[in-house]
Amino acid sequence: MKSLLALGLIAAAFVISSAQSFDSAKVFRAKPHNEKQVNIMKYLASILQFNFWYPDSEMHIVDQMEVDFHVSADQSNIVQTLMEKNKIQYEVLFPNLQEVIEKQVRKETNSTSRHSYTKYNEWHKISAWTAKIAKENPKLVSRIQIGNTFEKRPMYLLKVGKESGRRKAIFMDCGIHAREWISPAFCQWFLKEATRTYGKDKNMTNILDKMNFYILPVFNIDGYIWSWTQNRLWRKSRSNTSSSDCVGVDLNRNFDLAWSTVDSSKNPCKETYCGSFAESEPETKAVTTFIRNHLSSIKAYLTMHSYSQMLLFPYGYTYEETPDHNELNEVAKEAVKAISSLYSKEYKYGSSAITIYPSSGCSEDWAYSQGIKYSFAFELRDKGKYGFLLPESQIKPTCQEIVLAVKSIANYVLNQAL
Repeated sequence: MKSLLALGLIAAAFVISSAQSFDSAKVFRAKPHNEKQVNIMKYLASILQFNFWYPDSEMHIVDQMEVDFHVSADQSNIVQTLMEKNKIQYEVLFPNLQEVIEKQVRKETNSTSRHSYTKYNEWHKISAWTAKIAKENPKLVSRIQIGNTFEKRPMYLLKVGKESGRRKAIFMDCGIHAREWISPAFCQWFLKEATRTYGKDKNMTNILDKMNFYILPVFNIDGYIWSWTQNRLWRKSRSNTSSSDCVGVDLNRNFDLAWSTVDSSKNPCKETYCGSFAESEPETKAVTTFIRNHLSSIKAYLTMHSYSQMLLFPYGYTYEETPDHNELNEVAKEAVKAISSLYSKEYKYGSSAITIYPSSGCSEDWAYSQGIKYSFAFELRDKGKYGFLLPESQIKPTCQEIVLAVKSIANYVLNQAL
């Protein structure tokens, strides 16, 4: 332990580079093989302030887990040295993170000004698209403003479907974490599929004739814009209501169920900062208010994240099983089968706490607690080769396979006597 403390002093002497600069920063994947290596990694993470990709904090590191994280150029050499010294297995996923980010963002900002379903779109394009798709499909799509973000941007929800009553609906949101760009891309893709295949594809037509979807294309708009303009790997919102100089709340730790109990932090500087109180953030409040006002019709809740290729369901805050565990497991099993039927991609499925790691104040647990039995969280592609920097070439296949899963869940919900 003395050697670890000495190493800590050395590490503390390094100047941590700005969170917005990733020049020569490296992304590592490490795999501890025993408890000693786990403890060393946890300690290094605490003194060097790793930016975790998977899992989202050092508390979840366990024996045999693949841990993805990035560190600054100044710290990368000492990290490599210490992992080699302690015989911790590792590989470098990205030797220069800035090069990858610049290539992706430069490509997007220099691309055509038109919205594209096979590219990552900046917020101003998505916002204009929400108005355009509603205008072009007035009998199928309508746009609803459900609130405003912390920075006073309008939050638009798209209602799609022919059902005029309040029988059944599915609420789906994307982009609760800013850096997970494939997530908003899916919500846009799903709207495209709905509008272009309605009346042609029997399954989609039947679904939209009998139920509505409420789709929030980007939950965390302020953070999403920040990820485009300032920091590609930004996760949180952009609120600054705490006394700290640190900005942002993890909106997926801000829901009012087991708030601030597991895998959340009360430190505003942490990636998993849960906010000053449950539903403290205007984005969270807008979503929960809308859902509470439509509980009589909303029968399923789907939230899209990345990465790791999983389909998760409650609970996340406890290892206990829900009363509906077996049914939810079967629904997830069939949805995962649908995913693999297209490109043979394997998705793990199961309750969140067991399948990925425990977390609290999360949206799918909260939705389930409101009586929305069919509550699922998707972790989209990939398994870590690209992580949050999934290439545009994978947008189309990712979205195609997840549409099949959403249809599978929708068909199941339709057939239930709810």
